[in-house]
Amino acid sequence: MEIKAKIKMSGANAVLVAIPLIPDNIKNMETVIMETSVETHFEASKIGSLIASVDDYLMNANVARDMIELVQNEVGVGN
Repeated sequence: MEIKAKIKMSGANAVLVAIPLIPDNIKNMETVIMETSVETHFEASKIGSLIASVDDYLMNANVARDMIELVQNEVGVGN
């Protein structure tokens, strides 16, 4: 049995957050980039593996978001 999950990020920085994460996608992941949103699809045969993949992805997405906000604050974007 395959277990599936999807994470959808939307907003002005969604693509900027997702692009640096794509090279870390493993074979059971696929990222689809749209204009203002990004979807990452996950599949696994065990729930623990799926949870680990999603957890890792979310932690990395959080770091990417923090870095984007830091750079934007430094250069005054959005102020």
